[in-house]
Amino acid sequence: MRPVRPSVMCFGLALSFCAGVALNSALVHPSAQADSVSKSASDDILKELDAGGSSLAETSRVMAKIAKVVTPSVVHIQSVKQIPGRGKLEETGSGVIITTPKRPGFYVVTNRHVIKNSLQEMSGIAIQMHDGRVLKPVRAWDDRYSDVAVLELAASDLPHLRWGDSDKLEIGNVVLTCGSPFGLSQSVTMGIISARGRRALKGQNSGVLNQDFLQTDAAINPGNSGGPLVDLQGRLVGINTAIASTHGGNEGIGFSIPSNLVRIVAEQLLEYGEVRRAYLGVKLDDEFSFDKAQQLNLARVRGARVLEVYPNTPAQKARLQYNDVVMQFDGKEIVDESHLINLVSLSPVGRKVEVMVWRNAEVMKLIVDLTGRPSGTAE
Repeated sequence: MRPVRPSVMCFGLALSFCAGVALNSALVHPSAQADSVSKSASDDILKELDAGGSSLAETSRVMAKIAKVVTPSVVHIQSVKQIPGRGKLEETGSGVIITTPKRPGFYVVTNRHVIKNSLQEMSGIAIQMHDGRVLKPVRAWDDRYSDVAVLELAASDLPHLRWGDSDKLEIGNVVLTCGSPFGLSQSVTMGIISARGRRALKGQNSGVLNQDFLQTDAAINPGNSGGPLVDLQGRLVGINTAIASTHGGNEGIGFSIPSNLVRIVAEQLLEYGEVRRAYLGVKLDDEFSFDKAQQLNLARVRGARVLEVYPNTPAQKARLQYNDVVMQFDGKEIVDESHLINLVSLSPVGRKVEVMVWRNAEVMKLIVDLTGRPSGTAE
């Protein structure tokens, strides 16, 4: 998301004028002072506030602690590419420093779309640390199917976030985001998890294969892309990636890539240089409707309907057929075709998986031997 300059408005004059009007009104109408308290009562209230015993004060202290732990590991990223005859192509965003047992060192995880224009010439990528240092990545890996990128830093003893378990998040859980909205580094916002499993997003994420986004009402704006979503233990539970907006700004609907997905992608990029995805070898119905479900004697639209089974694929060898509806994959209930694609593609290659399908008004169990996804295949 490209940064734009925020509009800064000064309310000093308006506030003074309004305060004056309120004061004059109070002089004319003494009843407006009914809520006033005596000096002794006021002193007692102030002592209570200073003691900080309220649950709200405790919540405030927890949030401050989380921000203090998280912000040092959040970076501001600027990506610049020179285009002959057209000048500079700039993109800014955020990232978060992580470590992994798969490979020693410190890495920045961000969105691929933040740095994709400079992947061929990494000298155009500048990473500004919390302490003001500007570092250049020594190596980069990216995965366009998840919109995740990993940048290696030639530095030691850096602050970094702990991984959280995004599968344990529930709707209503409080989360914080941190990043550089509009280029304003180290900005922290708070909200809740509004929904899980958001898929089939349009816009810049329409080409992303692994769509399984967390939805949050924590403010996400241009420049937040790649920044962390954290839980109340200060753990990384998502990477902010997109917003739903009519004008390009925050409207309380933001999307984050779950940390468990990010971690799988990041660790495979570091271990193999690519993400090794499994596949079935089928064409799925992306317009599976209630009418179609009824024709198959299903009471509701659930699962992923198979339109075609490609030859010499795991699906054909497992004997999947046209009009099969995949109801479960590896013990997980399937919501729709995007859900199935996501689960299959992130399954280990070479694993045998139990698949439950709806065929001829009956549930059947099949065993699929997953193999690596050939380039250019989708399901």
